[in-house]
Amino acid sequence: MAAMNLLSRILPPSNIVLDIAVTSKKRAFEQASLLFENHHGISRTAIFQSLIARERLGSTALGHEVAVPHGRIKDLKDPIGAFMRLAEPIRFDASDGRSARLLFFLLVPEHATQIHLDLLAEIARQMSDSTLRHELEIESDPVVIHQLLTTSVGNDSHAEHP
Repeated sequence: MAAMNLLSRILPPSNIVLDIAVTSKKRAFEQASLLFENHHGISRTAIFQSLIARERLGSTALGHEVAVPHGRIKDLKDPIGAFMRLAEPIRFDASDGRSARLLFFLLVPEHATQIHLDLLAEIARQMSDSTLRHELEIESDPVVIHQLLTTSVGNDSHAEHP
């Protein structure tokens, strides 16, 4: 059996949404906020405001059509994540000039430090794997996407180096 990673602790299968149609970063944040509110009872307004506030500090785009919008949420006990694949890429002010289509949303407790950084590092490591990114772009089964994300630890043999 494959080893589980940090994402396996924070990404329930119900938080994987594929091929959602949004036209902007703001709309993507609204959809994610609604998902977290519906599945986890967290205020969508608090989530949206946290995501927007973080994004104003600088783009959370990683490049390669990947972004990791994240925010701190008051009274949140444990980190929680979601993965959203967009039907069409949207502008995300990425350093490579590309749009983003694969979005990892990460919510952490207000005072979380190391786990927050560890989760961001793990996602960045995974997304350096071009084979994994390709699988995330074409796979139609959310269960398979969940398995890919929660058992992958990043494979340097496929990593792209700048």
